[in-house]
Amino acid sequence: MIEETRCPWCGSDPLYVRYHDEEWGKPVHDDRKHFECLTLESAQAGLSWITILRKRENYRVAYRNFHVTEVAQFTDEDVERLMSDSGIVRNRRKIDASINNAKQFIKIQQEFGSFDSYIWSFVDDKPIVNAWSRVEDVPATTPLSERLSKDLKRRGFKFLGPTTVYAHLQATGIVNDHLASCSFR
Repeated sequence: MIEETRCPWCGSDPLYVRYHDEEWGKPVHDDRKHFECLTLESAQAGLSWITILRKRENYRVAYRNFHVTEVAQFTDEDVERLMSDSGIVRNRRKIDASINNAKQFIKIQQEFGSFDSYIWSFVDDKPIVNAWSRVEDVPATTPLSERLSKDLKRRGFKFLGPTTVYAHLQATGIVNDHLASCSFR
């Protein structure tokens, strides 16, 4: 039996291992999944990713399974509902940003046909596959994430700086940053 090697950042927590093995770095071409990832990654700012993974199912319920049109119509009452939901990160600025971002996401869909078409156009529809040897070599931001973050901000998005955007690029397989030694590369 061949032992699988994983990127060391995922540790041994079964939730993290499953996320690493089954999701992280795999190309996403589904707008709902893009919206879910953007929402969760902006909620993660300042927190650990495992915290968000542990709350993801609660987010799916609270955010109507990430139906972007429904989230874009959230009212002040919905904001108060979310603020009282202990299953998610209760940060009013992040919650307000998620609703705002849903509205901006829809505008991009209208302009480009899909959010997927928009975001993949930044890499000419081809994933960037890096070959880092050590986790310390993987950058937190890149010129690509800075350019994309700047464009998203110009379009009215909030809580999506270059680091958060780079996490999105990695999570959705636009950038594959599995280490060269990783079996899941």
